[in-house]
Amino acid sequence: MLLHDDALGKLLIRLTVGGLLLFHGVAKILHPDSLGFISKMLEGADLPGALAYGVYVGEIIAPLMIVLGVYCRLGGLIAAVNMLIAIWLAHSADIFSLGEHGGWALELQGFYLFCSLALVFLGSGRYAIKPD
Repeated sequence: MLLHDDALGKLLIRLTVGGLLLFHGVAKILHPDSLGFISKMLEGADLPGALAYGVYVGEIIAPLMIVLGVYCRLGGLIAAVNMLIAIWLAHSADIFSLGEHGGWALELQGFYLFCSLALVFLGSGRYAIKPD
């Protein structure tokens, strides 16, 4: 029955999370100067600035893994770790804040984090290049 298709639901989550996160990675490719900003935040946290290149793993490679369904659980874990680091570096002051319109100030980051974690537990489903 189409209204009860777990594999289709997993595909929709994969396409949504991976596809939307991929836009952030493409933006970083088109605007490589953003890596300098990320590098400075990392250095401010006493971490090597070169770790900023990890954003390409978290926002290009992991979303592709998620969308295509190739090691989806691993891609979800990478994306979740990427979001935890982004929240820690750039948004930790807003964790308990409301946004301008009354929602959680970090709802976009929370969406990526928790949906990526959901994929870690759910896996890719049947409609994947390499179902897990």
